[in-house]
Amino acid sequence: MADKIKENLETVQRAELHRKIWAIADDVRGAVDGWDFKQYILGILFYRFISENITEFFNEAEREAGDLEFDYAEISDEEAEQDFRPNTVEDKGFFILPSQLFKNVVKTAKNNENLNTDLANIFKDIEGSAVGFQSEDDIKGLFEDVDTRSNKLGGTVAEKNKRLCDILTGIDKINFGDFKDNDIDAFGDAYEYLISNYASNAGKSGGEFFTPQTVSKLLARLVMEGKTKINKVYDPTCGSGSLLLQMKKQFDEHIIDEGFFGQEINMTNFNLARMNMFLHNVNYNNFSIRRGDTLINPLHGDEKPFDAIVSNPPYSIKWIGDKDPTLISDERFAPAGKLAPKSYADYAFILHSLFYLSSQGRAAIVCFPGIFYRKGAEKTIRQYLVDNNFIDCVIQLPENLFFGTSIATCVLVMAKNKTENKILFIDASKEFKKETNNNILEENNIKTIVEEFKNREEKEHFSRYVDIDEIVENDYNLSVSTYVEKEDTREKIDIKVLNKEIDVTVKKIDELRASINEIVRELEDE
Repeated sequence: MADKIKENLETVQRAELHRKIWAIADDVRGAVDGWDFKQYILGILFYRFISENITEFFNEAEREAGDLEFDYAEISDEEAEQDFRPNTVEDKGFFILPSQLFKNVVKTAKNNENLNTDLANIFKDIEGSAVGFQSEDDIKGLFEDVDTRSNKLGGTVAEKNKRLCDILTGIDKINFGDFKDNDIDAFGDAYEYLISNYASNAGKSGGEFFTPQTVSKLLARLVMEGKTKINKVYDPTCGSGSLLLQMKKQFDEHIIDEGFFGQEINMTNFNLARMNMFLHNVNYNNFSIRRGDTLINPLHGDEKPFDAIVSNPPYSIKWIGDKDPTLISDERFAPAGKLAPKSYADYAFILHSLFYLSSQGRAAIVCFPGIFYRKGAEKTIRQYLVDNNFIDCVIQLPENLFFGTSIATCVLVMAKNKTENKILFIDASKEFKKETNNNILEENNIKTIVEEFKNREEKEHFSRYVDIDEIVENDYNLSVSTYVEKEDTREKIDIKVLNKEIDVTVKKIDELRASINEIVRELEDE
């Protein structure tokens, strides 16, 4: 009962947060394109978080030492430099002076003619505080997309300052509660909500890097099913980090020994992912988000293997493929005997993940359905994966789950420690709740899928556990529809009954026509 009350309270609070934060975005966006302007909302949201986070860090330490009235926001910069900067960056990864805290900047924002310049300098100082320390790469460039001098904010300094002031004061009015009471999760949820709303308004460009939380939840539970402990989790195309963070949200009770690892090619998304880690209270020394092309320049080779890999790579994008003759010798791709086609990089991402997967690990990857039946090099790679018993399960998801695309994607689950030479196929295309813009996976839908993944009890029109021999007979086709028969929902018609109904209808029509003719004759006689 207590859990239900807590859950309801969180739902109400989260809904209120979502309303307020979207209202701010809507109010201040103005003539600026929302997809560009989100950077300012998100960046300043992040600025507020780290300001309050470091304030609470100092306040707790001082109160434990006996100074119950201490407030870091009220002391001088000089005192902070002398007494609080030393050793802070080693612990927190960054440092902020009292005068630079969100709380103090927002107080004077309305009358500050230098607001945009002051914010630029504050952001530069926060990033600069980590230079020379272990956290330097994790902090560097975090505010790069929050250009407070940009003409996107307005043509004059006054216009820029007005917009920035609106954002600061709007974000200041949101009541996030006390961070030490774990409301930080609500803060992170609000952050992801804002990204998801911009993604839904941005079409494909948004969907490319945002994986809806319900899909992230499913992948997290699939890779952790039956496990009580993993070494670390990895996403080779991490976007804004939502898949990695679902691992933290779903499995706080599990031990993820060595943290969260991800690579992202896009600079904006790379910054978002690092911010998102901090927002969810993952400290800099417990994550490694790197920027680069995962297929050409993988940056976590020294950290592999990973017990859990979750990924939603871009669907069927172009890559260099066999134009680079060295890639066929790359230890990630060589065992399959073929490179993924230049026009479809899907299997390059899949083989990369397989190579980075530990012997006892599991990978769950969102895939475009075409990769399971297309011929050529992709079939050769499928054959390699099937013959070596790396494919554990293929799940058909409902359509319209993702922002910017209505296609019905699939989840490919891989493992290196399978005990049976079989592949599980699940048709979850009907496991969804319809909402205004997109379908979603509800908790009961996720449970249904994960329970079937766990128990492997064949269910008509839903799942089959198929011997590899049958897959070979089907020319290595891995489409779920090949193995799980769709339910025929068409209405069955008894032709004899139908004919009787037609006879009755024809008689009624004849009677009606005769009545009408009689009425017409009477009218004519008059």
